[in-house]
This record gives sequence, C-alpha cells and structure tokens, in this order.
Amino acid sequence: MTLATESTEPTKPTEPIKPTEPARFTEITSAEELRALLGTPLRRALDKERATLHAWDREWLRLSPFCLISTSDADGNCDVSPKGDPPGFTLVLDDTTIVIPERPGNRRADGYMNVLGNPHVGLVYLIPGRRETLRINGRARILRDAPFFDEMVVKGHRPELALLVEIEQIFFHCAKALMRSKLWMPESWEPDALPSQARIVKDVQYTEETLEQMEQRYGPAYADALYKGRYEGGRPSS
Repeated sequence: MTLATESTEPTKPTEPIKPTEPARFTEITSAEELRALLGTPLRRALDKERATLHAWDREWLRLSPFCLISTSDADGNCDVSPKGDPPGFTLVLDDTTIVIPERPGNRRADGYMNVLGNPHVGLVYLIPGRRETLRINGRARILRDAPFFDEMVVKGHRPELALLVEIEQIFFHCAKALMRSKLWMPESWEPDALPSQARIVKDVQYTEETLEQMEQRYGPAYADALYKGRYEGGRPSS
C-alpha cells in the first residue's frame, strides 16, 4: 500500500524557545479571549452531556480494556494514571456508579492520594481500533473492600482496593484526536525508535541494578507477575 507523500512532521522552531523570554508568547488570560478565538460550541456538542449511563455507555465499558484516570490534589497538582485489565474490568453498579479495581503496582498511589484531598476525577475509556472515546467525570471514593470485589477477580487476584466513581457527567468524545494521531494505524507505529525500557530507566533514574538485570526485570517475568501480589521496587513479592 502506498502512503500519502504529504509530510506529517511537526514544524520545528528555528530557535529554542526559552521560558525567560515571555515577550515571545501571546497568552490568553480570560474566558472572553478564549471564546473570541475558538467561538461558541455547537448545540450538539453541548447537548451530548448526560448524568446517567445509557445502554451504549454500558456496552462501551463492557468492551473497554483501558482507561486514563485524571486527578488533582487539594492544591490543584495533577496526575493522570493508566488502568488496564481484560475488557469489562470496570464494574457497573447502577446507572450512576462504576468501580475500577486496583491491581499490583509500584505503590506510589499518586492518584489515590489526590482523591483523598479532592474527590473529583476525570476518566477516558478507549476501545482498541475505535477512534471515539468515552469520557466520564465524577466524584470518587477509595474502597478497601466490598461484596462486589468478588466480581473483579482476574487470574485469582482479588483487588485490595478499588475506586468507586459517582458519575456527574458522561459523553462520547469525537474521533478527531485519534484520527490525527493515527493511533490505531500499525503502519504509523515505531516502537523500536526508542531503546528498551530497561535502557531508558537505567539512564533517567538511579538504580543499583545492572542493565542486564533491568532487561531481565522487564522481560517475560514482568508479564508473568502482573497479578502476583504486591510490588516492591518494581519486583513482585508473594
């Protein structure tokens, strides 16, 4: 297949932009300025918001294996955390409540710490190959146990905690961003343009492990330990 010849390379500035040169920026500082530039949203963009799950929302959650959870602490410091599991990992309790299980990780708990100070969360759900996304905004609570935890067991792993989200706003987001990025087009993928994750981690942070040990950590054993107990320093512990 012959690809289009039009260049998709981003335009590069001729000189580096320095944060110490604010005169080179034209900043928007008010809602009025922003609206004057972008215009008023179309009626259909405003009317698509809902406060309860539609049957198609439930079906989307049933098929989605991946979501992004955005949070911020009481001071407004933000975090976005990816969550992934087999399709349907998000449990629907009712028309306004969903639950996302936690799996073994590195125990930083950045998003959960944020929720303790500010319960507002934003979620984006993806389905591989589908260009639209499902967006959910609401208020979250952290649960350490509930009867429905038994419904979220994967490979023998029962979650130790889960994020319960009370939905305040839900809508489908248009396909433009995923179309522009060609996210689901394999011919645009370049996973080997970067070195291995072990090499990157070794370069950007301190670790006593050798590169060879790091490569072993991120090898087949990494996938085998996805549901095996807690993680300590990136290594699964029983």
